[in-house]
Amino acid sequence: MATSSREKFATQVNSEILRTLREIAQSEGRQLQVLVDEALADLIEKRKQARPRAHVMAAYQASHEKFAPLYKKLAE
Repeated sequence: MATSSREKFATQVNSEILRTLREIAQSEGRQLQVLVDEALADLIEKRKQARPRAHVMAAYQASHEKFAPLYKKLAE
């Protein structure tokens, strides 16, 4: 997700989180913005992986339509 263009934005962050992030940046000799980029990229990747793939959901839906009565019995 690396890109050469950058855009400024403003937000507010919990002061403890920001303090800890600044400490990490200093201890690792990295810029704060690099850590923010990394954290946001990690969050995006995590959210993408949490979403089921379309073909998996389609197979689930087809199975549920075909075997719904059986699934209900099994659940009892």
